[in-house]
Order: sequence, then C-alpha cells, then structure tokens
Amino acid sequence: MITVRRSHERGHADHGWLDTFHTFSFGDYFDPDFVQFGVLRVLNQDVVAPGTGFGTHGHRDMEIVTHVLDGVLEHRDSMGHGERMRPGDVQVMSAGAGVTHSEFNASTEEPLHLLQMWVLPRRLGTEPRYEQKHFPEDERRGRLRLVVSPDGADGSLVIDQDARLSVGTLAAGDTTRHDLASDRAAWLHVATGRARLGDVELGPGDGAAIRDVEQVTLTGVEDAEVVLWDLPAA
Repeated sequence: MITVRRSHERGHADHGWLDTFHTFSFGDYFDPDFVQFGVLRVLNQDVVAPGTGFGTHGHRDMEIVTHVLDGVLEHRDSMGHGERMRPGDVQVMSAGAGVTHSEFNASTEEPLHLLQMWVLPRRLGTEPRYEQKHFPEDERRGRLRLVVSPDGADGSLVIDQDARLSVGTLAAGDTTRHDLASDRAAWLHVATGRARLGDVELGPGDGAAIRDVEQVTLTGVEDAEVVLWDLPAA
C-alpha cells in the first residue's frame, strides 16, 4: 500500500531567514495524522538565507541526520566539532544524553538547501556522537546508495536504530529498485525534481508511506534527488 503526502499538505513556515517545510508535526505545526512514521520522527526541508542560521541550541535522545542538497552548511557543537558540509555530505549526530550545536549558512551570497531528519533511538542517555561523510555523485547516480544504517554496512554512517537511509540522484528514465522485507516499511521523499513511484508521479517535496510492498520501484521523470528510509513496520 502506498499513501502519498503531497508537498502542499506539509506544515510550512516562512521566517524570512528560513523557509521550512515539515512532513511530520514539528514546532508550532501539529497534525495528529502525521506525528511520525514509525521511528522516523522529523523530516524537514529547509532553505536558509545567506549569512543566517540556527544559533546554539540543545538536543537529547535523538538520532539527527542532515543531508545537504545545495550550498554550504557550517556546523559547530559542544563535542568540539567544527565542520562544513556540501552537497553529497551526510551528517549523523547522536544527541544521546545531551548536546548543543549551531548550524549556519556559510555563504553570504547563496542560499543553503538541506534535509534534516530525526529518528528515535533504541537507547536513551547514551554518549553523544558525531559522524560526517561525503558520498560522491557517481555513487548515487541512477541508484539508491545506502548512507545511514545500524551497522555501518557498505561504508554508511551509523545510527542507534534499526533504520536505513538511502539517497539517490535519478535522471529522466533512470530506474532503481529497493527490496522491502515483510516486516519493514519505507518512507520516500522527493527532495527535488520529479520521480515515479510505481505508477504514481511525485514532485518536489512530495512523500509517500510504503507498506506491504515487496519491492519499491523508482523511475526518474526529470532530474530528481530522492531519499528512502527503510524502517521497522511496527
């Protein structure tokens, strides 16, 4: 079963410096039908104006995954990390017992476009942890490339949850498939461009809950960037 959530159905806030869309309930936006999808708690798509960003703030007991689509993000945290992220970079911050961090658009001229996704952890109060890795475009082109997993498979980043994130860049006509076990569900998000999920066409910002499907088939309609979470069905 595939349940589509169109871009315009998401929560939206324009703060001037930040234009943000929320697939699930977040901040002042609440939708009782879309609080989370399994252990996937947050999927925000943000455009941050040049020279602005999120000041120092705290998190705890959450696996926070950031994927940069365009621009340069500057990250600093209480663990001592000071990093810059560019398109193709993925970051995992396990907040654990507590961490503070800031995220800014490192450019004074170009906007920053990113996805930030939160996953509920298996354990609470763990030691905070940070990882970042670049996944080259040739590894993502025409396929779904595993970038986050519970066990670091295929060089992916590790989170403390039985959840797997794959990202892909599809040109028009590219087709890729993902097998889904009977005890798993998936959430697909089209970040940019257009893609077809089976017979359903999805545009920028559209998402879909996927349940009771043995294989996910994605085809590019026009150049598209997609992310797919493979999650416990419960």
